[in-house]
Order: sequence, then structure tokens, then C-alpha cells
Amino acid sequence: MGEATAVPTVRTLASPLESARIGRPVERLSVHGENGGSFSPVRAAIRESAADVIVLRYPAERVEWFAELLTTGRTVLLADSLVYWRLVAGRGRGAAGAPGLWTGELRDADAAGALAAEIFAGYRNHYAADPLFAACDARAGYADWARGPAAAGNCLALYGPGEGEPRAIGLATVADDGPATEILLAGVVPGERGRNRYAHLLAAVEERTRARGGTEVVISTQGHNTGVQRAWARYGFEPVRTLLTVHLVRKGLIPSA
Repeated sequence: MGEATAVPTVRTLASPLESARIGRPVERLSVHGENGGSFSPVRAAIRESAADVIVLRYPAERVEWFAELLTTGRTVLLADSLVYWRLVAGRGRGAAGAPGLWTGELRDADAAGALAAEIFAGYRNHYAADPLFAACDARAGYADWARGPAAAGNCLALYGPGEGEPRAIGLATVADDGPATEILLAGVVPGERGRNRYAHLLAAVEERTRARGGTEVVISTQGHNTGVQRAWARYGFEPVRTLLTVHLVRKGLIPSA
């Protein structure tokens, strides 16, 4: 999910889609290095929130913050890490040409959602750490996250040969923030993996970034997803930072054993 833009002040933001999924108010709070190293404003934001769940992301180097979180009066669930990588646009290693493959804009929100659901079927994210999200279909979440950018014209699809006619076999949704383009979601369908298809998607985003005058591409994934990080390294990306993800749940909502 997109976290590249620094939050100018430490405050929670409503998350309507996640609130609808679990039937409880959910808010998000993202803290980056630009916010400084003090936990005090984070504590204040947590205390001011009336949400049942706060999904907090903060710099992994603030190791001491986890102990502070335990004193906020909420149940604290460690819910994964988010690793960011960066590419200077124009320095990517590209992808070898492959007959029958091409990329193009995908504006059909429903098609993008269905494709994202296929790509991310079985993928585990921070929802799995929280019993309140146990009934959520993670695929539905990825479908929702793909629909918005597609409708806004911020989705690229990778097309390849199909049965009778070409079909979309991968997608990348993006968000532009000044000189940076962030890849929000990217992947190829299971049957096309291991064939260097993913590099074609990265190349398409890099080309799009340069065409608009951008200078860098940013991408992130859960820390456990080492396979895709190897693909980024081969393409030319470099790791730049890690955020920890925790869920801060209102006391009493998670039954004790």
C-alpha cells in the first residue's frame, strides 16, 4: 500500500474500506523519519483516537517504541514489516524483449480488481496477525486497492498470449508524488511467474516515470516476501528503509485464552 509520502503531522486517518471489512472503526497512522524520533506526538495521536483498531507504521530503527506502545492502554499486535526499495529512473536493467508481450494502460476498474485478486490469491499481509480481521478476504482487499488507481488512469497492465486472444497477465498500480512514482501493487498471475514477466512491468513503470519527468521509482513489500525483493535487486533497485507494522486494538476486543 502507498506509504512513500511523509505525513506532515502525527495524526490518525480514517480507513473506510478496512472499517467496512471488519465492521469496526479502523484508522491508520504512518510515521516516517521526517516526523522525528520523539514518541510523544505518537502517543498523543493514539490517545486521541476513538478507533477500535489503529494500524500503525513506524521506522524499524525506533526499536524502543514497541515498549512505549505497550503503555498506551491498547493491545499491541506485531503485524509484519514493510521494506522499501528505490530505483533512480533510467538506471534500471530493463527486460529482454519477448514476442507477444506488451504493456498498456488499464482503466477498467473491475478488470483491474479481478486481476489483482488472481495475482494476490493466498498472499498473507498484516491482516493475518489480527483476530478481528480473521474473516476478511485478503483478495477482496487487493481488488479494492487496484480499482481506485485503475479508474484514475494510474494502472498499467502486462498483456500476453491467451487462448484465442491476448489477455492481461500482470498489473502495476502507481501513484505520482513530485519526482517520485510509487508502485502500489505489482505482480503477474501464477501461471506466468518465473518467466521474467515481472521485469517487463518494472520497465513499463520506469518508462512512464521518465516520460513524465520523474526521477525515481519507489516500491515496498512485506519483509517476508524475499522472492520479489531479489527481483528488484536484479532490476537495479536498492533497499532504503523498513517500517514496522503494528495493530493497536482497543482493550477487551480480543478475547483472552
